[in-house]
Amino acid sequence: MKLSKAWRLGSLNMKDMHQILPQHHRHRGQLKKPTWIIALISLVCVFLVVAYVYPPQTSSACYIFSASGCQTLSSWLPPSVRELSDDEIASRVVIDNILNTPPMVSKNPKIAFMFLSVGSLPFEKLWDKFFQGNEGRFSIYIHASRDKPVHSSSYFVNREIRSGKVEWGTVSMVEAEKRLLANALKDPDNQHFVLLSDSCVPLHDFDYVYNYLMFTNISFIDSFSDPGPHGSGRYSEHMLPEVEKKFFRKGAQWFTMKRQHALIVMADSLYYTKFRDYCKPGMDGINCYADEHYLPTFFHMHDPNGIANWSVTHVDWSERKWHPKSYEKKDVSEQLLKNITSITESVHVTSEERAETTIMPCMWNGMNRPCYLFARKFLPETLDVMIDLFSNYTTKA
Repeated sequence: MKLSKAWRLGSLNMKDMHQILPQHHRHRGQLKKPTWIIALISLVCVFLVVAYVYPPQTSSACYIFSASGCQTLSSWLPPSVRELSDDEIASRVVIDNILNTPPMVSKNPKIAFMFLSVGSLPFEKLWDKFFQGNEGRFSIYIHASRDKPVHSSSYFVNREIRSGKVEWGTVSMVEAEKRLLANALKDPDNQHFVLLSDSCVPLHDFDYVYNYLMFTNISFIDSFSDPGPHGSGRYSEHMLPEVEKKFFRKGAQWFTMKRQHALIVMADSLYYTKFRDYCKPGMDGINCYADEHYLPTFFHMHDPNGIANWSVTHVDWSERKWHPKSYEKKDVSEQLLKNITSITESVHVTSEERAETTIMPCMWNGMNRPCYLFARKFLPETLDVMIDLFSNYTTKA
């Protein structure tokens, strides 16, 4: 048998040998390819490990990892899940249950108009004109922090709630908001809640406002990211671990919110306490104002898709001062009011030295609609002009 095999091998001619040898060389080449791939992957892995342990510090080297600055590979990895405290678990359970519970159906749904004032409302006669003929579709609540109001409209008589002292820029502003919400929530027919100041005026007739608010499932709460000194620059690490800086938001105080959102605000004590204790003027050399940050941050964390991210109350910040523009009698005209009611885009400007402007369309149930239902700050001297113009500038639903 061995001789037979040897004979057959020996009987191969040179042509046969040439046919065999290339196959042998091809097998050797195929073996080399995986080796080079493994070696290349190993080199890349070594490079990445070194970069992780010793992150590059030059701007050109950092750009390889991130155009926004020098970061380690930890920024590529999914964030670690933090273990929640007992208070956080309890808070989230309550909030999630309220949000997931179907809204209570009312046979007579109303809007609660909540006025935050120091005393009498200078535009009470204008609001009287706004409410006329719509009895049973609204409720009124007045938080007068200094003087007992003197009323000129029967709609406002005996609508004051037990009020507390309010100081601008302090958490007492938020306390007043919660006090108004608590009183308005006692009426089960109140389905939407509107916070207004004593300088606010209506921009549309009642039907338009009612339909705008009642026939959408979102709340109009202003919330945006401002990396500048008057935004996240006001954040305090004392708010950790419950409130992280990446969630910190800014927005206008003046909101409208649906009943479920009003309920979770009343149910919250954990996050409110963080802002009460660590977001206040002069703390650690920073001026933080809870009324501009608490609700925008709270809703961004717990129901970001349930808010519009803009306020339906217009205010003019074009003068770039600490307070918005105040409208005097000489400023008010039908054209001014029509200009405001025709705005269909919301504008946010950051507080950085090189301020960035973000413009987004005001979407209502998937349609681009006018943004504003109310406006401020109108001085008391404009009352008579506003009453004269009311029927001309308000829009029918």
